[in-house]
Amino acid sequence: MPKRFVAIWFRHLTTDWMIRRRPELQDVPFVMAAPERGRMMVKAVSIAAQAKGIYRGMVVADCRAIFPGLQVFDDKPGSAEKLLNALAEWCLRYTPVVAVDLPDGLILDVSGCAHLWGGERPYLKDILAKIRGYGYDVRAAIADTIGAAWANARFGQVTPVIESGRQADALLSLPPAALRLEPGMLERLDKLGLHQVSSFTNMPRKALRRRFGQGLLTRLDQALGQEAEVIKPIRPATPYQERLPSLEPIRTATGIEIALRQLLETLCKRLAKEEKGLRTCVFKCFRVDGNIQQVEIGTSKASRNVAHLFKLFDIKIPTIMPALGIELFLLEAPIVEDISPTQDALWDTTGCSSDTVIAELLDRFAGKIGLHTIHRYLPDEHYWPERSYKAATSLEEKAATKWQTDFPRPLHLLPKPEAIEVTVPIPDYPPMLFHYKGKLHNVKKADGPERIEQEWWLQKGLQRDYYSVEDESGSRYWLFREGHYASGDPKWFIHGFFA
Repeated sequence: MPKRFVAIWFRHLTTDWMIRRRPELQDVPFVMAAPERGRMMVKAVSIAAQAKGIYRGMVVADCRAIFPGLQVFDDKPGSAEKLLNALAEWCLRYTPVVAVDLPDGLILDVSGCAHLWGGERPYLKDILAKIRGYGYDVRAAIADTIGAAWANARFGQVTPVIESGRQADALLSLPPAALRLEPGMLERLDKLGLHQVSSFTNMPRKALRRRFGQGLLTRLDQALGQEAEVIKPIRPATPYQERLPSLEPIRTATGIEIALRQLLETLCKRLAKEEKGLRTCVFKCFRVDGNIQQVEIGTSKASRNVAHLFKLFDIKIPTIMPALGIELFLLEAPIVEDISPTQDALWDTTGCSSDTVIAELLDRFAGKIGLHTIHRYLPDEHYWPERSYKAATSLEEKAATKWQTDFPRPLHLLPKPEAIEVTVPIPDYPPMLFHYKGKLHNVKKADGPERIEQEWWLQKGLQRDYYSVEDESGSRYWLFREGHYASGDPKWFIHGFFA
């Protein structure tokens, strides 16, 4: 499939944005300015100010001499880049690969995307209509190369769609500035009377390199497609992603469900061919007003079962607000894992195994209370209680050691022991009573001590003597004393709760 790129040029980026915020400036000549070498320099010009003969790069004092009523606003450093990044995020509805082209443009890799809109012309027309609808004065073009699309968007006068393989014809009549050359090089070309790209394309390359340097040849080769040019997208494209545009904006839950099921079927077929299953999946709905609604699910096991995944999404579909309508649906699986035919059979409900039941139950819980609220723990090879367990990454992960069962352990272990006040009859005895969070507990039963010492190769410190105690209400706690009474200041802590 040949590469195709769209270049979008925002002719008055920051001033159009200012008018969006303050509509009363629509017909008012104004500029955005910033200090430079002790003078206020114009950084951006509104359409009304440009009509008065004011251009970017002029000194503000000179501009006011031309038009005394000119309004001047501060240009904040980085504002254009921030705005372009936001617009690039919005353009993800048209392609997964979008890059910022400072100071006033975007580059879209649209290879294989335009057919979803019925062709390149309606595709480009839809992009421009939407952006202009938000109040931006833009031009755009589509071509085989970034350089040709960029040149045609800014200098082209014939057609915004350059047919595949015809970028040379589109470039020849354009000025050298269309090749994205440095200002100094453009001045030298102008002095020599080379006012069009066609004026020097047939010159010997050695002569061009000697006179203008390699930069001219590189830009020319990039625009003609003879040298590759790579863009840096704002977000790495998700390899497992499916898109579904809608001819008419979708406003109903039924329409959203139909789109979701269709995308799931397409994505899962691809995963099946590659013997993979997804662990996380994101469903995005791009509304006509520019807002993006999204819901996300996760699975405890890699899955490509459409029915199961749809049930997980079905819980969250009511949270999607279609407003004026959704024009594009996108489904992506950012995390996938290899899945064997044996694992795939787990999702076959005709022979429902215990693993299947557990996995589906966990996925349902995660969908309702959150994926990060469910944890599985495995024993770890440490004696110190806080380090004696670790979080498992999946249901398939196996323990490297066994749980310690020779001494009782609490069901709920505090991540960090909490200090308590105790009354102890004599040293090495369990406490008679203790205060915890403002409540007094009388100890009726106790067992211990169990001495646990720190692993000296990890951390040095005092040993602990643990006691299992039960208070007057039958509640059981895991307490410990740190240090000996002989040391003069032993401390007591609570570390866990038994069922």
